[in-house]
Amino acid sequence: MRLAFEDVSYSYEGGEAKKKRKGRADRQADWGNAPDAVWALRQVSFAVEPGEFLGVAGHTGSGKSTLIQHMNGLVHPTCGRVLADGRDLAEKGVASDVRRSVGLVFQYPENQLFANTVYDDVAFGPRNMGLDAEEVDRRVREGLELVGLSFDELSERSPFDLSGGQQRRVAFAGVLAMEPAVLVLDEPVAGLDPLSREEFLGLIRELHSDGRTIVMVSHSMEDLAALCDRILVLSEGRVFRLGTPAEVFADAPALKSVGLGAPAPQAFASALREEGFKLDRPLYNEKTLAADIAAQMKGRGGNG
Repeated sequence: MRLAFEDVSYSYEGGEAKKKRKGRADRQADWGNAPDAVWALRQVSFAVEPGEFLGVAGHTGSGKSTLIQHMNGLVHPTCGRVLADGRDLAEKGVASDVRRSVGLVFQYPENQLFANTVYDDVAFGPRNMGLDAEEVDRRVREGLELVGLSFDELSERSPFDLSGGQQRRVAFAGVLAMEPAVLVLDEPVAGLDPLSREEFLGLIRELHSDGRTIVMVSHSMEDLAALCDRILVLSEGRVFRLGTPAEVFADAPALKSVGLGAPAPQAFASALREEGFKLDRPLYNEKTLAADIAAQMKGRGGNG
């Protein structure tokens, strides 16, 4: 599924508030979450292509959460359009249909667990889709398997008796059980311990490798650099940058101007270039940077 934003602006002042403003000049706030903010998104245009992994970055209040809520029609643009395979999500019935294909996982999804058993929590979405019991059962089993949880051991347990990491996996399984083609994730590893964090990122990588489209909001530039095909950077509700990780992180001063930094290996590589190291890769991670530094140190030693 292709999701396209066409000149999307969004104001939290909707309905009657918008009517009351009529007759005076509209203004757009300088910062997305200012106390008197009018516009959370401003003239945003881009597309999420089928099968890609798109990262979304930006300072707190830049519009990230508002943006992703447009992707399955939880909110609709004040101006502009969001299209799913050419269908306008604001048209009657389209958003509810698209939500079967676009799964949105909020930050700390375990806070939304509610059922008496893990089975019933994971089954909630498929049941609401009107599926028969056999199909619901298949999806619950596969959803739990995808997130690395045992159906036999956990399906009849209360989700509130599980560890925090297990609870998050159960919540994630509930979204996967709806078999969405697009997964939209808002800070999916926030608050997890290092081991659970790495396991969860590995799961997300596998889901993308299986052909799902992934949209992931993250404050970790390292995670975005390692996982994403492209990164969308928002600032004050507008698109600030959109490109490959190498393209986005090539301009560290520009990112700093909107409260973001380059991944640590990339920033260190930039500092080493200023000291005379020849580091030609457009994007570095810890392993590639260590390898290139070692090779140059060896060369320098040989010339000494």
